[in-house]
Amino acid sequence: MASPSRRLQTKPVITCLKSVLLTYTFVFWVSGIVLLAVGVWGRVSLAVYFSLLDEKATNVPFVLVGAGVVVVLLGTFGCFATCRGSTWMLKLYAMLLSLIFLIVLVAAVVGFVFRHEIKTNFESNLNLALKNYNVTADQHSEAVDTIQRTLHCCGVQNYSDWEKTDYFAQRGIPRSCCKNQDDCSVEDLRDPNKAKLKVFVDGCFFLVTSTMESKMSVVAGISFGIACFQLVGIILACCLSQYITNNQYEMV
Repeated sequence: MASPSRRLQTKPVITCLKSVLLTYTFVFWVSGIVLLAVGVWGRVSLAVYFSLLDEKATNVPFVLVGAGVVVVLLGTFGCFATCRGSTWMLKLYAMLLSLIFLIVLVAAVVGFVFRHEIKTNFESNLNLALKNYNVTADQHSEAVDTIQRTLHCCGVQNYSDWEKTDYFAQRGIPRSCCKNQDDCSVEDLRDPNKAKLKVFVDGCFFLVTSTMESKMSVVAGISFGIACFQLVGIILACCLSQYITNNQYEMV
């Protein structure tokens, strides 16, 4: 058993570690709320974009929601373990943080490795959506219209892609490609030469993928930051648990 003088010396250290770990856990808990909110927002606001990707990609919002719930629960457990000063709870908290740390790293690596596959899949699905485009507002047609209006683009590679579709033979280029809805008649949209002056000429595929690629470094940086942040929590929880064990410190 440690001497009384040593226990008195280490008590401020343990109190300091507890305060720092509680602060960390609170920030960690808030990050879970943010993940949860982003997942819900993505499911509601980005559904049309996910419809042009494969089924696995459409699960991304649900993954974020699930991760947010796990982080909130784990953060709550971490606060409880820190306040109680329970060594086994702190060790379990550190183990769970380590598990999430590994999952974040694996997810980041998988996303980076399969980024080209995602681009290829998006291009093929966008081409298929143009081929089957109609005015009945089905999910894929709505996604095409939304992307063209939002990104100010037209077609896959350029506006002329629409000339190869059945829809063009019937009605010309869709109105979602028009630069100005008030100055874009059906006759203009059926004539490729006139349409060139009325619609966006750049293709959507390049704009979407270039945006994705520009965000890859940001995503990688965020993933690395989250991983490093979790390492801090792991170290703090292990240190606090070790101090409590070695000095037989008990919370009142």
